[in-house]
Amino acid sequence: MIQLMLNESPLAPKILKSNVMKWKVIKTDKDYEKAAKRMMQIFHTEEEGPLLDELELLIVLIKDYDDRNFPYLNTDPIQVIIQKMDQMGIKAKDLVPLIGSKGHVSAVLSGKREITLKMAQKLKDFFQLPADVFL
Repeated sequence: MIQLMLNESPLAPKILKSNVMKWKVIKTDKDYEKAAKRMMQIFHTEEEGPLLDELELLIVLIKDYDDRNFPYLNTDPIQVIIQKMDQMGIKAKDLVPLIGSKGHVSAVLSGKREITLKMAQKLKDFFQLPADVFL
């Protein structure tokens, strides 16, 4: 029944010709792009079967790749700063050149003050992380 429904769809050839369940751990950006593209093609699959299994597998593989390659995405920027400070053995006073006065540093680290774009750029260079992490 699924096959009949898919054959009526304009996407049927792409979906049916897929390498359903021939995915491996994503290790390169090229593999990531291929998996993300495929996931978007079959994203609205609801019927139980190989396509839903493939979709669920792709979601797990893509999340694994993101977790390994972008560990700070979707993390509170303040927590990232504190964690990097601990790793580097630096104190809040060491952030004054990046953020501003001791009061500004304290306000940012306590969450009372927003990180500005200028601060994010300086933090990016200092901690060698993408600026997105701080915004």
